Amino acid sequence: MKSWQLVRFIAGLFILASLAMGVQGSPLFVSEWWLGFTAFVGLNLAQSAVTKWCLMESILRKFGLQAGC
Repeated sequence: MKSWQLVRFIAGLFILASLAMGVQGSPLFVSEWWLGFTAFVGLNLAQSAVTKWCLMESILRKFGLQAGC
């Protein structure tokens, strides 16, 4: 898996997990403050689209994952 693919996979997991912990109807509900984490991930995805730079992708490349297209 390339780093850009893993970034999107991790972002998707973070969003799903934070929604599960932030929505009151969920059996995994902890606090509504988890919805802030959902917004944070979304903002980071938007920022990376505009600037063409993503911190998570840089970190994953340092761990040896290929950038690739």
